[in-house]
Amino acid sequence: MSTMTLNPPHDFDTRRIATVHELRPAPARREVTGAPRGSVRLTRRGRVVVLAVALLFVLVAGIFLGGGSFATQESGTPAPTEIVMVQEGDTLWGIAAAIAEDGDVRAVMSEIERLNALDSSVVELGQKLRVPLAE
Repeated sequence: MSTMTLNPPHDFDTRRIATVHELRPAPARREVTGAPRGSVRLTRRGRVVVLAVALLFVLVAGIFLGGGSFATQESGTPAPTEIVMVQEGDTLWGIAAAIAEDGDVRAVMSEIERLNALDSSVVELGQKLRVPLAE
């Protein structure tokens, strides 16, 4: 069996005793988000506000930039047209085929519908239609 003795250290200073706080190292400061110090962290409400401000800016810019007119002061020349009265057995296709020079009957039909504000290609007996002039 062995015995052990404890001897006090030689440089023990009895006048000053360290407190517990002095012996414990200070905890390291941890960053909550991992962002560098001095950066801005947005909350959910902050992100919503930033999004709303950005959308408002885009809306205002669109109103100011898109409000311009591309019209000129000069009057345009209307396309030369003639008035045709629909006879018995006439169809819009037949009328367009009679005046289509290049064979593009669909384009002439679309032009007749546009000139007369027609909703469909149905025409009635005695109806007056504006048609482009055949050149």
